[in-house]
Amino acid sequence: GSRRTAGIKKQKKNSTSIFWLLLVSRSRWLWSVKMAADEPQAKKQKLEEKTVSENVLFGMGNPLLDICSVVDKDFLDKYGLKSNDQILAEDKHKAMFEELVKKFKVEYHAGGSTQNSVKIAQWMIQQPHKVATFFGCIGTDNFGAILKKKAEEAHVDAHYYEQSEEPTGTCAACITGDNRSLVANLAAANCYKKENHLDLEENWKLVEKAKIYYIAGFFITVSPESMLKVAKHASENNKIFGLNLSAPFICQFFKEPLMKVMPYVDILFGNETEAATFAREQGFETEDIKEIAKKAQSLPKVNKKRQRIVVFTQGKDGTVVTSGDEVMMFPVLEIEQSEIVDTNGAGDAFVGGFLSQLVQDRPLEQCIRAGHYAANVIIRRAGCTFPEKPDFH
Repeated sequence: GSRRTAGIKKQKKNSTSIFWLLLVSRSRWLWSVKMAADEPQAKKQKLEEKTVSENVLFGMGNPLLDICSVVDKDFLDKYGLKSNDQILAEDKHKAMFEELVKKFKVEYHAGGSTQNSVKIAQWMIQQPHKVATFFGCIGTDNFGAILKKKAEEAHVDAHYYEQSEEPTGTCAACITGDNRSLVANLAAANCYKKENHLDLEENWKLVEKAKIYYIAGFFITVSPESMLKVAKHASENNKIFGLNLSAPFICQFFKEPLMKVMPYVDILFGNETEAATFAREQGFETEDIKEIAKKAQSLPKVNKKRQRIVVFTQGKDGTVVTSGDEVMMFPVLEIEQSEIVDTNGAGDAFVGGFLSQLVQDRPLEQCIRAGHYAANVIIRRAGCTFPEKPDFH
């Protein structure tokens, strides 16, 4: 175990900092400009149209406890932090997380890309609770206990693999005025083990219970074998498996495991930057996002009963979606620049909104509209947080 962990750490040393940087900043590329478009209003849907069962949605990824607090300049200076930045925690930052909790009033949220998405899906659906199952690795520590409580409060059915070698992954959001300095310590999130968790009978039963699966590409750096096992299960049982490209470096430096899982992908998500990198790495020889979407759609696929759907968000320019043989463009919701508070988590929110309708067998257009709605709500608030109830019709 420890030899393998050391090997993984060494292998990941160079990519980890890029990994985090892009994890938290990917949405900024997407949403930091003024979005403009008209959104058609559909007739109000009756909630009782579709009954959603528990554990119908399955997510697996890197769980992080988000710790948000308003701090002073002295605190930033002490740990060498810029007021508006995102970095990976170094040794000098290790004590910072505990000091933050002791010295300032903090808010905790269950975070990490995939966990954010399933949390948003649950919020959009409201009832029943525990629509989504979530797997990931945490530590046997106080932050782990808080993360479990926060996931429970969000009504996500989280079943974490708990180990004592590494502490629970955390992301500190140090707020000064309108700025946020993000410091992430992935820690335990990097330690997920297929044989110690996913392969256990009681856990695998939860995988089998689901009909829709979603995993952010970031998890491919942690446990590609877990991702592949879930993807194959979905394919063999004609269920839906969704994957997010997550960051350009995933398309570049994790190309081999990414392309191993691609034949099982029913819905591929990404933003315009990731799409462009993916196209270059795959030798698509085009920079046209609609062409890239078509070529990604036509990559080899194991389950021929479902044609792959490709969804590329691209900020104010609307979302590109392949459906059958056509490529469609869906405009995003209008928002004033002054109303944008925090663009982190908007990409995760889009997927969460999309999944909330997908689990209810709603049409593709409605999935996209729900994604746009959720992202529009999230960027008006600090952190990946949301009001008590959605107002999506």
